[in-house]
Amino acid sequence: MRQSPITYLLLAVNIGVFGLQTQVADGLIERFALWPLGAGFEFWQVFTSAFLHGSPLHLGANMLGVWMFGRDIERTIGSMRFGWLYLISVLAAAVTQLIAAGFGPPVPTVGASGGLFGLLAAYAMLFPRRRVMLLFPPIPMPAPVFVVLYASFELYAGITGTQAGVAHFAHLGGLVGGFTLLRRWGLRRRWRN
Repeated sequence: MRQSPITYLLLAVNIGVFGLQTQVADGLIERFALWPLGAGFEFWQVFTSAFLHGSPLHLGANMLGVWMFGRDIERTIGSMRFGWLYLISVLAAAVTQLIAAGFGPPVPTVGASGGLFGLLAAYAMLFPRRRVMLLFPPIPMPAPVFVVLYASFELYAGITGTQAGVAHFAHLGGLVGGFTLLRRWGLRRRWRN
């Protein structure tokens, strides 16, 4: 916990906010979810929406990913850079979602998935030889292969409308945000293992 405090702080804040969500019903969603431009959008929503979740399963999946990938990334690049990586990924995801939402009905977006996808990009770049095990089916694969396949699925699902209610383009925005920031920092070549 000492080597990855931001990771554990993100877990605690997300879980705490979800607990608050269960107490105040839809009040948090109405004010702090990411709404499309012209349909209730406020500037703070690009950040606050990343701490809200639609269900315990949604929260659990996102926090499992943050915990699995975040600890190693934070230990490798440091807490300050890790915080910026997560923040920029969330911002990139929100901007992408705002663009994509202009083509659909005005529904709110919630979840830490944009930040998680930025972490996935960073993990694949920093640890290209590490293997990631899929749950269903249980197939091990190198982290970069996993991320490219996952991103390809997200692009396909976003274009075809598969899995309605999932912000596929926001996921891709977070991925691109994380990838771009790490490239800018030049960290890919420095920490390869």
